[in-house]
Amino acid sequence: MIRNLVCILCPRGCNLTAKQENGTITVTGNTCPRGEKYAIHECTNPVRTVTSILRISNRDGIMVSVKTAAPIAKSRMFEAMEKIRSTSVEAPVHIGDVLIRDVCGADIIATKNID
Repeated sequence: MIRNLVCILCPRGCNLTAKQENGTITVTGNTCPRGEKYAIHECTNPVRTVTSILRISNRDGIMVSVKTAAPIAKSRMFEAMEKIRSTSVEAPVHIGDVLIRDVCGADIIATKNID
C-alpha cells in the first residue's frame, strides 16, 4: 500500500510517500528525520488534537473554547465530541483549566477565560 502525505511538523511541508510492504514502512520525500517519524505514525496510529466549544451553564448563550490536552486516536474523535457536546460547566473558567477529565485518554482544557 502506498500513501501520499504532507508532513505538518514544520513549515517546510514535505511531500512524503509511505510505502508499506511486509509489515515494513519505507518513507521517501522527507528532508529531516521528523518527517519519517510523522509518516510512520500517521500510517500506523494517527492522532489528532480535538478543538471545540463547551456550554457555560450559568452564562446564557456563552461558550468556552476547549481542546484536548494531548492528541487522541483519530478513530475516537467522534466519541470525544459526543462527550464535549453533552457537558456544560459553570463560569468562571480560566485558560488551562481541566473541564472534563480523561476523554479518550486526554483531558479537555479551556483555551479561553470566561469570568
